[in-house]
Amino acid sequence: MSERFERDKPIGKALAEWWQGLENDRASRATLRRAAGPTEVALSAPYQRLYRRLQLQGWNPDSKAYLDDRLAAAVGLLAHVREDSPGLSPAKSMSQRKAGDDRLAVSELRFLRLLDARDIEALYDGLRRVLPLMDRRVDVLALTNDLLQWGEQVKKRWAYAYEWPARTSS
Repeated sequence: MSERFERDKPIGKALAEWWQGLENDRASRATLRRAAGPTEVALSAPYQRLYRRLQLQGWNPDSKAYLDDRLAAAVGLLAHVREDSPGLSPAKSMSQRKAGDDRLAVSELRFLRLLDARDIEALYDGLRRVLPLMDRRVDVLALTNDLLQWGEQVKKRWAYAYEWPARTSS
C-alpha cells in the first residue's frame, strides 16, 4: 500500500473527486471548516464517510495510526482550499506575490513558524491561518502528501521551494 496520493492512482482520484464534490456539499465543507483540529475532523461524519471511501480504494496505513491523524488534518485543511492548482506546492503557494505587490503571501517569519510546528495539531492551526493568505490555492494532493509525510525531509523541501525574500541594505 502506498501512503501517497497521486492523481493517477485510485486513492488519489478518490480524494480529488471528494474535494471537488465539496463545492456542492456545503454542509460537509462547513462541518470540516468549523473543526478546531484534526481530532474534531476525525470525529466528523464527512471525514468518516471519506475515510471509508478511501479504504475501499486501498487506504490502509496498517499499524501507523499517526497517518490517520495526519489524514484528518489534511482533510480539515482541504475544506479551506478553494482552488486545486496541480503543481503548486504549499511552499510555492506561500511565496507567491500578488500582482503589483512585492510582499510574499506568507511572511518569512510566519513560514519559519510553520516549519517549527511542534506537532500535527500546531501545523494544522498554522496552515489553517495561512491558507487565506495563499488565496486558498494549492495542489490538494501535494498538501495531503506533505502532511502525511511531515518531518525533516518535507521541511527541507519546503525550505528549498519557498522563495525567500532578498534582504535589502539600508
